[in-house]
Amino acid sequence: MTKITEQPSLYRHLEKMSVSELTANINREDKKVALAIESALPQINRMIEEILKKVEQGGRLFYLGAGSGGRLSVLDAIELPTTYGIPKGVVNAILAGGVAHLVEAREEEEDNREAGWKALESHEVSENDFVLGISASGTTPFVLAALQVCQSHGITTGCLVSNPGSPIAGAANFPVEIITGPEFVSGSTRMKCGTMQKMVFDMISTTCMIRLGRVEDNKMVNVQLINDKITDRAVKMLMERTGFTDYDKAKTLLLEKGSVKKALDALSE
Repeated sequence: MTKITEQPSLYRHLEKMSVSELTANINREDKKVALAIESALPQINRMIEEILKKVEQGGRLFYLGAGSGGRLSVLDAIELPTTYGIPKGVVNAILAGGVAHLVEAREEEEDNREAGWKALESHEVSENDFVLGISASGTTPFVLAALQVCQSHGITTGCLVSNPGSPIAGAANFPVEIITGPEFVSGSTRMKCGTMQKMVFDMISTTCMIRLGRVEDNKMVNVQLINDKITDRAVKMLMERTGFTDYDKAKTLLLEKGSVKKALDALSE
């Protein structure tokens, strides 16, 4: 396989560039990311359909990754229960080195071939679940070995990689290859690859939450009322949906029921 992610930057002598030159060139490279994702939408769509099928039947989604991509998947997973009111554990993140060490960047753990499967085992992963391996290079041992074991146990797998024809893509039932090209700083896959990964995680989780009925119209009707800002947003959402003009009355109902969706359901009974 060709490791495009490790190829030299298209730009030379970065240290001689001005601030305006650096930001313009980084922005020029970032513009390529959305177009690369667009070309992979059929692969992404097939994978999302399979994830939805698993979750609708009571299964779970596991993000499995290391480095920047793994850390970004943690951020995606932890926000979903609050934003969409889904139970914790429906979407999970398995990070090389452990989620508890998220800020430590324990990059050496990506070479641990046993740890990924052991972490999945600790969650009692099964054929009901979907495991999505994340690796810019497509070769990360932590991810590759775990996907190979998943396949031997009949567990459905997908992947998100940035090099064509990688071993990880070969170990995935639903491979997604998004080729973003050489990085602005050679090999720094926290840049375009990381941007792509964040955009695709948003695409996967948001599409799934909408299709699972966690959104009505374009509103987060199941958002959890964890702070004043979100509560205020939810009150206004409820007022818009019901025609209530009394803010305090709408807020009282909302807090009593716990979410916009539950308040609306109570009013319709």
